[in-house]
Amino acid sequence: MDAIRVTVRRGAVVESVHRVHVAFTDGRAFGEPDLVCYLRSSAKPVQAIPFVEGYDDLPDEEIAIACASHRAEPPQLDAVRRVLERAGATVDDLENGPQEGRPEGKLGHNCSGKHAGMLAACRANGWPLHPYRDPSHPLQARIAELIGGRATAVDGCGVPTFAMSLREAAALLTRVPPRIREAMRARPELVGGSHGAADTDLMCLRDGWIAKGGAEGLFCAAHEDGLGLALKVEDGAYRAIRPALGHVLGVGELLETPVTNSRGETVGVISLAT
Repeated sequence: MDAIRVTVRRGAVVESVHRVHVAFTDGRAFGEPDLVCYLRSSAKPVQAIPFVEGYDDLPDEEIAIACASHRAEPPQLDAVRRVLERAGATVDDLENGPQEGRPEGKLGHNCSGKHAGMLAACRANGWPLHPYRDPSHPLQARIAELIGGRATAVDGCGVPTFAMSLREAAALLTRVPPRIREAMRARPELVGGSHGAADTDLMCLRDGWIAKGGAEGLFCAAHEDGLGLALKVEDGAYRAIRPALGHVLGVGELLETPVTNSRGETVGVISLAT
């Protein structure tokens, strides 16, 4: 089937059109399922596995924030602080940088939970804390083994990232262990945010799913029955994910996203092309 077309309409005029490619683990596809892309933050639930392997007393919030691309909301930052405390580390130990427009320096970066989890994994396994983001570090070697590939680039937060086909990415979250799945389902608001995050919203709206979005318009999800899928917006515009996801999974609540102006007025809509 052809790629899904998502339009951004302001008033009566279509201002943008995005093409979304989709692959399911059961063979269904829209567009080009062999399109190669980087996993980016969609890999976080797998990158959190060494952290979870290292402890038997992790609460849901610590696991969920290690899987998160958070929005620096207070409960999210508090969860990152708890993981750092577990690691015996401080904000200065985080190897991500600050993020423009975010509070509290490196702590406010949307990947700080992942990085805190990596520090805690190093502590639990007796690995050197630094440089934990180096591809040759034992932590990154373990993550490469879990993902089943070779890192070929550096992610926005400084750790290795992995390239694979969309068809392969569809299976990514089907390999997430039950404990991580449980924590993401229990605390979905920590994984994305309290409002408007597609991964959080899918987990809240439909039972059995875990989901994680990534930069440049990638989105991966898996159901407890073993079905996995991945979506990739061809031009990297993440705003096209919600309508496309709503279409392929039949989640009507995601089919349209309002376009608003600085006054909070609705002036358009992001939806499937008609």
